[in-house]
Amino acid sequence: MQLSERLAITVGIAEQAGRMIRKARQEQNFEQRYKQDEELVTDADVAVDRFIAEQLETHFPGEARLTEELSPERDVLEQGVDLWVIDPIDGTVNFARGLPHVAVSIAWSHKDKVQLGVVHAPFLDETFTALRGKGAYLNDKEIKASAAKRLEHSLIATGFPYRREGRAPLLRRFGAVMDACKDLRRCGSAALDLCNVACGRLDGYYESVSPWDFAAGFLIAQEAGARTGHLYPCPDNIPKELYGEHILATAPDIYKALNKLLIQADENRVPVS
Repeated sequence: MQLSERLAITVGIAEQAGRMIRKARQEQNFEQRYKQDEELVTDADVAVDRFIAEQLETHFPGEARLTEELSPERDVLEQGVDLWVIDPIDGTVNFARGLPHVAVSIAWSHKDKVQLGVVHAPFLDETFTALRGKGAYLNDKEIKASAAKRLEHSLIATGFPYRREGRAPLLRRFGAVMDACKDLRRCGSAALDLCNVACGRLDGYYESVSPWDFAAGFLIAQEAGARTGHLYPCPDNIPKELYGEHILATAPDIYKALNKLLIQADENRVPVS
């Protein structure tokens, strides 16, 4: 099957999932609970995850899947495994609270490289897509990352973990970015933060997330001309494009400066204001 055909099928699945999400919010017929007493999950997350899994199995039978709710096993991240990576609702808290920054994120990795990415935002009527080597698109129009040249003029995004004990070290990064950059945003969806870097609404984004949060958006940002990478070396046994710790995506000309700033903050060399 041609990669373009895979993409067309994936877009159709993501947009159908988006309609399910819109209907669930409109009807308010979902229950809410917490995983490990920290992370919100709703019945809609599970229902959409199941729908996407069924559709992928119909169109691509037997292909491995890593999904947030139904099959989050990390052992499939070993090198050389072809893999679908799915977040049925990225931004669950936003979804439950009525905020618009919610996305369906679907990526497909082949030979340790993400080959296609789709991020569909049902409440914003936006669908971001990318094929490796073919550019990135928003609603079928090509997009490009920003041409930011200096940190002090740059708008940066990030996020924070639900675990409160994990937030303190990140406040050093937050303070350093606020001191050095124009401003900082937090929309609550890693997939959409990366897509906003891809289309130039943001100049950069950094965070530590799960594979399903960023796999599609990372490719979309890359194909739009953003520079992407990790602050620290990745494990040898996990494909880099599926390893979500300390990821960074920026306009090309500010990558080195923001990378250096964040590492210095981790090392306590940058004071927090």
